[in-house]
Amino acid sequence: MKALLLTGLLATAGLAHADAVDALREFSRDVKSGKASFTQTVTSPDGKRKKLSSGSFEFQRPNQFRFAYTKPFEQVIVADGHKVWIFDADLNQASSRKLGDALGATPAALLAGSQIERDFTLKAQPAEAGLEWVQATPKQAESTVQSLRLAFKGKELAVMEIVDGFGQRSRLDFSGVQTNVPVSAERFQFKLPAGADLIEQ
Repeated sequence: MKALLLTGLLATAGLAHADAVDALREFSRDVKSGKASFTQTVTSPDGKRKKLSSGSFEFQRPNQFRFAYTKPFEQVIVADGHKVWIFDADLNQASSRKLGDALGATPAALLAGSQIERDFTLKAQPAEAGLEWVQATPKQAESTVQSLRLAFKGKELAVMEIVDGFGQRSRLDFSGVQTNVPVSAERFQFKLPAGADLIEQ
């Protein structure tokens, strides 16, 4: 009886694990655009210091996205499919670089890219707190990201966790997720504010 129960549990676990990877594949394949709010928690490598921020996220495949941080300071990261701009309102300064140089195996590529399995190795993780998790390991050896994990509630994107090359951990909790909704093309166009400095990389 115990053997049957264990076999049943393993089979169920296998199905749950497949669901997390499948959810990411379906998200990448079927969700062409979307928008959401997010709260980001950045934790230092020693786990003692935390920084909180929040904002909104919009995307249109392939490779167009906009992260707009509103608290505690304003910062915008915009990609139009060719270039990525980062604008810091406090410094009144923007930087830009070619998308191919900036995107690679990054969190943005995982959310808004179109060829995730070219850049990442996907592996299901144990379910936690009602969420199905999948780990995405960058295939590029020189990636600045140690590890990436995404969580889905059913088919809905819920959480992204990032550990960078320095061991700093970032967690983005998404809310109000809307998929395959119209997003204005202007949201992915960056216009340099008057008087702002531009650094092109």
